[in-house]
Amino acid sequence: MTLSADPSLEPQLHAVVCPGAAGKGAAPREMRYWVWQSPTCAAPDHVVVCVHGLTRQGRDFDVLARSLATDCTVIAVDVAGRGRSDWLGDPSQYGVPTYVADHVHLLKQLTERFQPRQLDWVGTSMGGLIGIGMAALPAAYLATPIRRMVLNDVGPTLALEALRRIGTYVGKSGTFESLQAGADALWKTSSDFGPHTAQQWLDLSTPMLVAQEGRWALHYDPAIGLAFQGLDQPDAAAQVDAGNEALWTMYEAITAEVLVLRGAESDLLSEATLQEMRTRGPKAQSVEFAGVGHAPTLIAPDQVAAVRAFLLS
Repeated sequence: MTLSADPSLEPQLHAVVCPGAAGKGAAPREMRYWVWQSPTCAAPDHVVVCVHGLTRQGRDFDVLARSLATDCTVIAVDVAGRGRSDWLGDPSQYGVPTYVADHVHLLKQLTERFQPRQLDWVGTSMGGLIGIGMAALPAAYLATPIRRMVLNDVGPTLALEALRRIGTYVGKSGTFESLQAGADALWKTSSDFGPHTAQQWLDLSTPMLVAQEGRWALHYDPAIGLAFQGLDQPDAAAQVDAGNEALWTMYEAITAEVLVLRGAESDLLSEATLQEMRTRGPKAQSVEFAGVGHAPTLIAPDQVAAVRAFLLS
């Protein structure tokens, strides 16, 4: 196993049809996903599903996917309302329950297509919460059980102040005069991702921006930020605590092996929560990255190496 990757390798875009998120009678929609697989892939029936954070999209995983694509099939998802996936007709449905239901349909399709011998999950922030929800489902809901799971800077206790910080910018960016201006604006809210070269940041930011009437806009439905309204209300702490309690219940039901990645300066995943994750439920392994906050982008060689070592050993 090496960190070598084919820089010319590009993914193929596919779609899975999901029921309307508002329930019976709602129009079906498409959730799109990127398939990475080298022509010389050694184990195409080893499928790794990668799911991004709140405001991100599936091309966040390009560097990791290129590194893994000769060893397994990599699926990088655009969650509903992001990237190339359809937006929801009812914005109130943006949330982990909808996303978990969508990914149940995705895993069914992936099972039919790839007949996976083993299925792994890499989830950054929100993608990790979706993974916790998926792994805690009864076996009847999963066509293929999740064997190993990487939770990238997220756990069952979410810090209220970090959620408030995220809520200050989600869906409030406007448009930009150029691609570079958009990348610069993204850096202002994402510098805690850790050190990146100018080219790395531009490469990471380009899929985040779409041309719009001569300007550039972020790729996602601004309505995904509605869930963050009310975090300054007196009952916000109690609501977050109740959500955290439910997450711990799901975490303790996980039977997959778990690796937790943490940015040492993260404000979303505390060191105390990480320590608790090591002793409860699946008793996670963990790796911390110095000089990084929320969340590691899985571009730096040491971050890629940690994921590879866990998934491919």
